[in-house]
Amino acid sequence: MFESAELGHRISKIAYKRELPALREALLDAQLDLLQTQKFPVIILLAGVDCAGKGETMNLLHEWMDPRHIESHALRELTDEEQDRPPMWRYWRDLPPKGKIGIFIGSWYSSPLVDNVYGITKNAELDQQLDRIRRFETMLCNEGALILKFWLHLSEAQQKKRLTKLEDDPKTRWRVQARDWKNFKHYDRFRTVSERMLRTTSTPEAPWTIVEGADQHYRSLTIGKAILEALRGRLEAPEQPKVDEPLPPMLTSIDGLQLLQTLDLSKKISPQEYRDALEMFQGRLNLLSRHKNFGKISVVTVFEGSDAAGKGGSIRRVTQALDARSYRIIPVAAPSEEERAQPYMWRFWRHLPRRGRVAIFDRSWYGRVLVERVEELCSHADWMRAYGEINDFEEQLVRNRTVVLKFWLAISKDEQLRRFKQREKIGFKRFKITDEDWRNREKWGHYEQAVCDMIDRTSTEIAPWTLVEANDKYHARIKVLKTACNRIERALEKL
Repeated sequence: MFESAELGHRISKIAYKRELPALREALLDAQLDLLQTQKFPVIILLAGVDCAGKGETMNLLHEWMDPRHIESHALRELTDEEQDRPPMWRYWRDLPPKGKIGIFIGSWYSSPLVDNVYGITKNAELDQQLDRIRRFETMLCNEGALILKFWLHLSEAQQKKRLTKLEDDPKTRWRVQARDWKNFKHYDRFRTVSERMLRTTSTPEAPWTIVEGADQHYRSLTIGKAILEALRGRLEAPEQPKVDEPLPPMLTSIDGLQLLQTLDLSKKISPQEYRDALEMFQGRLNLLSRHKNFGKISVVTVFEGSDAAGKGGSIRRVTQALDARSYRIIPVAAPSEEERAQPYMWRFWRHLPRRGRVAIFDRSWYGRVLVERVEELCSHADWMRAYGEINDFEEQLVRNRTVVLKFWLAISKDEQLRRFKQREKIGFKRFKITDEDWRNREKWGHYEQAVCDMIDRTSTEIAPWTLVEANDKYHARIKVLKTACNRIERALEKL
């Protein structure tokens, strides 16, 4: 794979200076068009052999283009904040918005590569990591991102020569560190694993470009021209016409019943039973949150349900049992302009809690397969692929020792109407009822179908849905608290 990158490609200094002005001007023009149209973000990965020119290339791109609209990230060791969250969190929060360019030295490929070279992970685990990376990049491309991946290569002799030259010069000695020489001793292993990685993750939507790094002039012009060509190609591509897609026909089970219709919404408990159970389970939840091992896990709680199903009341009963410093409630509404400029899941990734903390989402990432699906705010393809993206997301949370609690609070259509009318009459509850709530009732059947599909496709063994019969608020609150206690307790027992 690397043979063509070891042929000694060179460009004279004279030729470099002759071509550079036109290239810089064209890159600036393309960057300005990107900024003005804000059609898509650009993600540039600079990876490769140590001392092959990744840092120099990043500096040149800042020099050739407007650095105000370039976000550069040179990521190395994990910070304490990053160690507490899933590995991809550090990259999600650094993704550039539409109209801007993000450059990464040290990307989501770095740890899988190094860990496999040094025997920390086996090949099977590496393959799993690379498969997750492929799905991640496919998701970014589906969201419109332009991903450009460059692998800067040096032969073993070239790398040794460059390391020695940099180390001998007092002005560049700081650029060579002990780990560079340590990695050099494993050059053959790095080459083998890198070839495996590049073959596996060079996809049609996000291919790798291998660039010889020995000659800085050749390297710089090659990468600059590739970026320009990709930018211009995307900017000048004709707009694909949007096709209005009708909602697919509602699916029915063999017996004609939907999952939500099988719930016994008549379940209720007496006020005295509620008070006793509330005291018991809130006390139990409080003790669990102060368990000696609670700092080794995190908790993400999702509350979804019909309008007026009692999500807010259930959330309050959970937070009453917790230290206010240990939890955060994230209310999810229509995305802001900042959030619209990012991939859909970005707005949720940035709110993930550290270990020892609880994040409570009042509505969540499931909006794409619920309200956005029913109200046709996204395409059929968007919400269909969202099921897999959501399952991938929650799998990453669980792998990072996060307890994922998902509650669907279900009420009958008649009970919802009763609560709507009650809210309109009570002054301090009027803010809870809007015209949109009334409009949503008109699509009750469509929402019911969307919920059943959602539960069927995203209730997994590691992140199951808990369906809560919520016609009786007392019963619903206790079921939520009991489920939370049981799941957190099991997670702590496994440590």
